[in-house]
Amino acid sequence: MPENTENRPTVRGAKISKYPIEHYVADPDETPLQATDSSVSDAAPVSLWLEAWRNLRTQPLFIISAILIISVVFVALFPGLFTNEQPNANCQLANSDGGAVPGHPLGFTQQGCDILARVMYGTQSSLTIGLFATIAIVIFGGTVGAISGFFGGWVDAVLARLGDIFFALPLILGAIVVVQIPFFQENRNVWTIVLILSAFGWPQIARITRAAVIEVREADFVIAARSLGVSRTGALIRHVIPNSLAPVIVIATITLGIFIVAESTLSYLGIGLPPDVMSWGNDIFSAKSSLRSNPMALFWPALALSLTVLSFIMLGDALQDALDPKARKR
Repeated sequence: MPENTENRPTVRGAKISKYPIEHYVADPDETPLQATDSSVSDAAPVSLWLEAWRNLRTQPLFIISAILIISVVFVALFPGLFTNEQPNANCQLANSDGGAVPGHPLGFTQQGCDILARVMYGTQSSLTIGLFATIAIVIFGGTVGAISGFFGGWVDAVLARLGDIFFALPLILGAIVVVQIPFFQENRNVWTIVLILSAFGWPQIARITRAAVIEVREADFVIAARSLGVSRTGALIRHVIPNSLAPVIVIATITLGIFIVAESTLSYLGIGLPPDVMSWGNDIFSAKSSLRSNPMALFWPALALSLTVLSFIMLGDALQDALDPKARKR
């Protein structure tokens, strides 16, 4: 409707236009502002983990790595479903470096053992070492990093310097030195390798956890919990650590693959698992002497090792994109 401008007061000295401008005001019924202002959602806020899962299940990288990891875990749990042969049984020198035949699709090793059976059963040792070594460093290194980052002061100084000492020792070199100790030489098995790798692998997890805890400890929800009477230890366990797990999970996933490679490296050098234990490193070590005559004996365990490590690295990259808000693609 046109606005009345006849009785409008004028400003002294202002120039009045010969043709007054008419203003039109819309009818309030035509602009339902109440509907526009009432855009309140009743949906519950989405947590970081739920949003990460929604992001992950649409990523081809995560889907491929998850399928590979599930397949490797299934083979490690039930190797007998994929082969009727035992890795050290029916090894006949007449089949030495033999090619593929019915019932033995991957051929034979230099000792006449079935390659498929050794690769399948070798999955157990390699995956067990990688998994339990990763669990050990997450528990120990995560605890050290959380305490160091949350309490600070002299506690942080002591634990940080302790971590620097172990961090300065390379993983493989430190494991080679320690495994030469007579006690470990006489008791070489899966659990001693786990212990050795864990002793040199925890500082990285501790550093990542410490940095994440320092970032979270000054958050508003932590200060609010402390003001409501929650103790420092309670705030650390109930609020700080759960909100600091994202980077730790990413690094732990990648570290698991590194530990599998480390075990294979030690076994290849002849100082890892004993020869009677099935592992991909031992198979690669045994096949190097017949590399020219039978390269497939080395190819298949090396392929299984590469695919497994690659799947954990791809999973770590996918988790980083999903859990890190700065790296997440929207």
